[in-house]
Amino acid sequence: MGDNIYLPQLARIAHIKEEVGGERAIKTFRLEFENGGGFEHACGQCAMLSIFGRGESMISIASAPHIKDYKQFSIMRVGRVTAAFHELAVGDVVGIRGPYGNSFPVDAWRGKNLVFIGGGCGLAPIWPVIQTAVAQRGNFGEITVFYGGRSPRDIMYQAELEKLRGAVDVHLSVDKQEEGWNAFCGFVPANLMDKEPSPDNAIAITCGPPIMIKYVIENLRQLGFKDNQIYTTIENKMKCGVGKCGRCNVGKDYVCVKGPVYCWDDLKGLPAEY
Repeated sequence: MGDNIYLPQLARIAHIKEEVGGERAIKTFRLEFENGGGFEHACGQCAMLSIFGRGESMISIASAPHIKDYKQFSIMRVGRVTAAFHELAVGDVVGIRGPYGNSFPVDAWRGKNLVFIGGGCGLAPIWPVIQTAVAQRGNFGEITVFYGGRSPRDIMYQAELEKLRGAVDVHLSVDKQEEGWNAFCGFVPANLMDKEPSPDNAIAITCGPPIMIKYVIENLRQLGFKDNQIYTTIENKMKCGVGKCGRCNVGKDYVCVKGPVYCWDDLKGLPAEY
C-alpha cells in the first residue's frame, strides 16, 4: 500500500468472463496494473475498486498470491457500482487500492486436511486459498471442496472446478433438481452432512450467503469440528478498509481492522450482525 491510502493505482481490464447470468449476474475480471504498479496480497484480503465518476466498492481478491500477472475479482451485480462494472469492457481502466484486511493463516494449516464450503459468489473469497493449497499440494493432507448454487446455471468457476478433480475431491450441488443434473440436489449444508467430512486433523473454511454460513457451521459442529477448526470471512462488512468510516463494526470489532477473516472461536462471541 502506498503512502496515500486513498489514492488508487490504475489497472486495465485484461479479461472478462461471464460466470452467471440473470438478475444475480456474476462476472470475473482480471486486472493488470498500469505503469509498473501493483501490490502483494495474502489469501482473504480485499481491494477497493473504483470506476472514476461512478464510485468505488470493496471486493475480495479472488486470485492467489502466487499469481503475479494480474488480480482477479468476481463481482455480482447488486448495486450502482457493481452494475457499472458489469458495463465495462476489456481495455477499460479502473482504480484499485489495497490490500485491506487480515488473511487466512494458510501456513499454520500445513499438514492439515482442508475442507472448503462455498455457496454462490462466496466461492470467490476462498478461491485464493484453494489455489494456494493446490499449488502447494504436498504441504496439505486431503483437500475437499463443497460448492453449490441455486441452479446449474448459477455455478461459477465451472471449468476451474472440473480441473481440480483428481487433486481435490469436489462435491457440487444445486438447490432444486433439474434435468441433466447428476450431482447432489439440495442445499450446501445438506451436502456437507451427506458426505460427512472427518474433523480429524482438519480445518474447515466457509463463505457464502449468511444463512448458508450459519447452517454450515452448525453442521460442522455436529460432525465434530471444534470452533477453532472453523474459519470464515465476513468480507461483506468491509467498507473503507481502514476503520475510519465506522460502518464496518460488528459489536466491538471494526471488521476493516480486525477482519474480515475470523476463526469461529472468535466470531461466535460477536453480535450476529454479519
